[in-house]
Amino acid sequence: MNAVKEGPPVAGATQPSGRYNLLTSLALITPLFLVYQVGVLLTWPIYNGADLITAYLVLHLNLISYIAVNVAVAAACCVMAANSSGKERVDFRMVVPLMLESAFYAFFLGSAIIFVMMKLLHVPAPHMGGPPGHGPIASFVMSAGAGVHEELLFRLLLMNGLVALFKGMKFGPVESFLSALLFSSTLFSAVHHLGPLGDPFTVWVFVFRLLAGAAFGTIYWFRGFAVAVYTHALYDMYVLIVR
Repeated sequence: MNAVKEGPPVAGATQPSGRYNLLTSLALITPLFLVYQVGVLLTWPIYNGADLITAYLVLHLNLISYIAVNVAVAAACCVMAANSSGKERVDFRMVVPLMLESAFYAFFLGSAIIFVMMKLLHVPAPHMGGPPGHGPIASFVMSAGAGVHEELLFRLLLMNGLVALFKGMKFGPVESFLSALLFSSTLFSAVHHLGPLGDPFTVWVFVFRLLAGAAFGTIYWFRGFAVAVYTHALYDMYVLIVR
């Protein structure tokens, strides 16, 4: 299964070799991407705040064009995956292991964060619900969107960018990773309190999401983008629907 390994996206960073490569990750998250991009039509005007493109497409394209654009993006990922070779070759047999690993992280993540908050930080864990006035379908779609778009923005783009920045400032590899993890997780938590759909600010909700962001960032760094995306999506489904 060496074909699904990924080297560090930033030269000299301290990432292990046993990560899903980025091409594999993009191919494996395609179903979740389509669930959100098509599902948002059912929940409009509710969409994920980290999604910087969908609102523009919905407002400026007709229905057929919108669906066609998203299907084309998904098809492009699949074509690249089908034509990949060497170390970047996509092995779709990894779908089941990926889902099992992500489900394991998602199931235990909430309990671990709540334990840290209540036992170590001595603050009550928040009860978090889905979009106000919307049912389980909206919660499911928003969970898929959170997994794809929030991991794309805060982990794949922001975290890698910060690691490169800190390394340019002569930070060591470990210090660069930890600094980027803290900064990106803090921003990840903070943006959930912004805008008309943002949560009212409370210390425990902020800390809850900061810890969740740190967990997602660690999973991304050591296991790859796809694992972080599915862990985040499944975790949100657990929090928004099951709890």
